[in-house]
Amino acid sequence: MKSRYITSASILYERIELQLDSATESELKSIVRKGKKTVREVTRAQLLLLAHDGKENDEIAEILHINRDTVLRVKKRFIEWGLSRAIHDAPRPGQPSKYSEKARVEVIALACSSPPEGRKRWTVRLIAEKLSKKPGFEGINREVVRVILKKQHKAMEEKAVMHLGNRRETKTHHL
Repeated sequence: MKSRYITSASILYERIELQLDSATESELKSIVRKGKKTVREVTRAQLLLLAHDGKENDEIAEILHINRDTVLRVKKRFIEWGLSRAIHDAPRPGQPSKYSEKARVEVIALACSSPPEGRKRWTVRLIAEKLSKKPGFEGINREVVRVILKKQHKAMEEKAVMHLGNRRETKTHHL
C-alpha cells in the first residue's frame, strides 16, 4: 500500500514534468528579460522555462549552476502552490518589534522637533537619551532609534518615488 504523504526524500527522486500555459510562460519570460527581480527569482523563472522545454533535472541544474535538489524543490513548489510561491521566497518571520507603532511615531516626532538648546540638530544618541527617561522607553538605545529612523526614511523615499510616476527626477527627504 502506498503512503498518501510525500516525504521530502521521495520527491527528490521523482521526475516532475511541467507544462505551462501561455500566460504563465509569458510571465516567466518577462521576469527573465526585465532583470528587475532578484537573481534567485530570475534563476527560478529560467528553471521553470527550461523544465517546460523538456530539459532533464540534471541538465537544468548544470545549465543554471544550481543543485539538482533545488530544481526538484522549485518544480514541486510550482505544482503544489503555483507560480508566485515557486518564484518568490516565503516571508520570513523575523524578530517581533519591541516598540509599538505609537512609540515609533514618538521617536520620529522627536527627531523632527526642534533640537535641545545649544545643539544645531538631534543626534541618534541624544534622541535615545531623551527617550530613555520616558516610561515605556527604558530599554531604548541608539541602534533602535537609528533603525526606526532609517525605516521611516526609506518609506518616505519610496513614497516620493511612487508619487513622481514616470518622471526621471527623484526627491529625497532629509529628517
